[in-house]
Amino acid sequence: MSTSGDVTGASDHGGPVGGPSAGRTARGAAGGADRPGRPLRVVRGVAYAALPAEAVLVVCLVAGVRIPGIVLGAAELLLVTLFAVEGLAFLRLRRTGHSAREALGVLVPEPVLRLLAHEVRLLGSLVRWAGRRAHGVEGADAVFPHARDQAALMYGFAFVCVVETIGVSYMLAEWPVAHAVLLVLDLYTVFFVLGLHAASATRPHTLSGGVLRVRQAAHVDVRVPLDQIATVRREPLFSHEKREGELNLAVGSQTSVTIELAEPVDAPRLLGAPRAVSVLRVHADDPKALYRALTQARTAP
Repeated sequence: MSTSGDVTGASDHGGPVGGPSAGRTARGAAGGADRPGRPLRVVRGVAYAALPAEAVLVVCLVAGVRIPGIVLGAAELLLVTLFAVEGLAFLRLRRTGHSAREALGVLVPEPVLRLLAHEVRLLGSLVRWAGRRAHGVEGADAVFPHARDQAALMYGFAFVCVVETIGVSYMLAEWPVAHAVLLVLDLYTVFFVLGLHAASATRPHTLSGGVLRVRQAAHVDVRVPLDQIATVRREPLFSHEKREGELNLAVGSQTSVTIELAEPVDAPRLLGAPRAVSVLRVHADDPKALYRALTQARTAP
């Protein structure tokens, strides 16, 4: 699993196929059409200030700091007002012909939406993992799982998180507020780790319709047309230097197949920033099958 800055973000439908300029142009046109007006920008600014203030209040409460009731009441009233204004703005945008997705795009910054979508995909992956249902494999010509070599590491990490949760819960038993807050955070960490592995297990690489779709957990989803692939080679690597234009999707700290592209594709980062990549290094449980399938698909008449 790669947890470095070399991760990307994409929707369940994958990133845009083609160069990065096309992605930037499309995003720029959409942003110009649905740019929030001044009142919404003011509300968004107030929200940016109010949410950190709420976090500070929570930390103070957990630490036992006495906060006047009027301050707590004002903070809660501000949050309720913000949610009400955002809700009314959402309904107004819906009445003017915007879809629900477009309305959310106007009201909520794209990075926030991407982070929320990532969390939803993790939870959905846990459900799919429990039901042994893979995502995005319907109609695929070939499927290449890639989560096997990280399973031991992820299970070990989850076990450590469980032990830490029990230990912290025992130590904070005499402080109910701190105990409750950290218990929620620790349990979420356990589900987050399991969700990362579940996403990798249920989102394999696929080859379908002349397009290779490479994925990693719930944050990487890039589609590469076969006619843009220049070379494919089996290349086991256990160390990867970060270079411009390269995307290393290591699993268990290793990649096994290197794909060089004739033209770069856009592999957007987690928060949506475009990134052109011309070299992809990926891993598969059966790298021979992935290499053979790509070679045969590229050379077939």
